[in-house]
Amino acid sequence: MHRHSLLALIVCLALLLPALAQAYDVLVLVSRRDSAYEEVLRGFRGMRMFTDRVVILTDYAEADIQRVVREDRPGMVLAMGDSALTAARRIRQIPIVAVMSLGIRDRRNALPNLAGIDMFAPPDTYLELFKEMKKHRIGVLYDPAKSGWYLRRAQQLAHHYGIKLVVRETPAPRDTLGRLASLKGQVDAVWMLPDTTAVTRETAEAYFVFSQEEQVPVVSFAGAYLTLGAAAVVEIDRPELGRQAADLCSKVLHGTGTADLTFTWPRKTTIKNNRNVLKRLGIDFGSLETNSIISRE
Repeated sequence: MHRHSLLALIVCLALLLPALAQAYDVLVLVSRRDSAYEEVLRGFRGMRMFTDRVVILTDYAEADIQRVVREDRPGMVLAMGDSALTAARRIRQIPIVAVMSLGIRDRRNALPNLAGIDMFAPPDTYLELFKEMKKHRIGVLYDPAKSGWYLRRAQQLAHHYGIKLVVRETPAPRDTLGRLASLKGQVDAVWMLPDTTAVTRETAEAYFVFSQEEQVPVVSFAGAYLTLGAAAVVEIDRPELGRQAADLCSKVLHGTGTADLTFTWPRKTTIKNNRNVLKRLGIDFGSLETNSIISRE
């Protein structure tokens, strides 16, 4: 009987070992194949801090993430992008860290196991930039559901920089043109937020038409807008964002619960400018050097 029990135990262990071999530290969910996500992933994996499995959601007709977690038993999930975070929404048994996703703070109530890094650069970075430009009345379009929390923070800080934010709620993309028109003669700069309601592919050009007609600079969040007419952008350093995500995941895996982790700003951003636009608008760009780096911890 003893020999039979030992044999049964050996068989059970043999069946269990393949499953154990599948276990890894981090399940990385990526919304789609995109160069921006690849840069973040490269920074994350370059730290070589853990084992991982990468699942790109658009490679599957339907990805059952709960089943993957149940069968693979990773220590945690890193979700890159809004679709990845949505796919992870039913996971409760392990922590989730989100990057490259808007509105992660708004999801904390629904996902108590969620921590993450904002896709917004710290508001004081922009406010300092407007101060350097000597611009004091800044127009902002925003959707309260997408970026209301961020705008409230900016408003709390603005008076320290001698800046007034002239805000326009934009609850739907179709409202963008009308809200921009209402800023005519009211502002000396426009702040373009990474708000997917207030800024879409179809409405982005309207910001730069407004800039030309009103002769005011637009400050945006992505380098691609420089070629469209932005005067300057504050861009998140994506490889550094990946490294920052690795540091955050390391804290989670080493016992810091997500309840004890606050959401953090990207710790590195890059200011880039369009000198032709700045010159046309008569703005001194001496203090707005391209590729100046700002570190945030």
